[in-house]
Amino acid sequence: MMDVRRAGERYRGGDPEAGIDTRHAFSFGPHYDPGNLRFGAVVACNEERLAPGAGFDEHPHSHTEIVTWVVEGELTHRDSTGHETRVRPGDLQHLSAAAGVRHAERNDGDAPLTFVQMWLTPREPGGDPSYVLVPGIADATPYALPAAGAVLHVRRLAPGERTAVPAAAYVYVHVVRGEVLLAGETLGAGDAARITGAEGAEAVAVASAELLLWEMAP
Repeated sequence: MMDVRRAGERYRGGDPEAGIDTRHAFSFGPHYDPGNLRFGAVVACNEERLAPGAGFDEHPHSHTEIVTWVVEGELTHRDSTGHETRVRPGDLQHLSAAAGVRHAERNDGDAPLTFVQMWLTPREPGGDPSYVLVPGIADATPYALPAAGAVLHVRRLAPGERTAVPAAAYVYVHVVRGEVLLAGETLGAGDAARITGAEGAEAVAVASAELLLWEMAP
């Protein structure tokens, strides 16, 4: 079964006057929707657009696996465990908040910044926070989040190229850019598909595309 959520259906958030434009795929903050709290382990998939100089000041998180994918621009990350990094397109950033961590995210560059940030719920609370940055992750290198029972697959497709959808209890597909055909539905940038019991499904690129696919256990 597949449930398609369109980019235009996302909840608008952020602080436009401060240069922050956010689009939420799930119930988030003041946008409470009891029927859209999570899918599998995924509880947030936010598209963030930060103007030069804009950002989120230091704030706390706990019991959350935070994965960030930069679409364009450069993200400056700082956290209370002592990490300060620059995250660029093609890099994968994973901050495990565990029992508690504080971090700040900013656009310190001269160009607009766009990134996708996804939050997953760990199976067990607590533990020590950790940070991983994978520079230039390749298509054939899945990134596992054992704490959440999830694996992230990055797919970059040329027009007409196909990719299999992982056979899993839950699969969350986010189209970063381009256009794909999935189970008879055309999905464009910002669209997402929530697939339950995926088996034998394929995504076909209508135009050059970049996809993020979360494979999740029950």
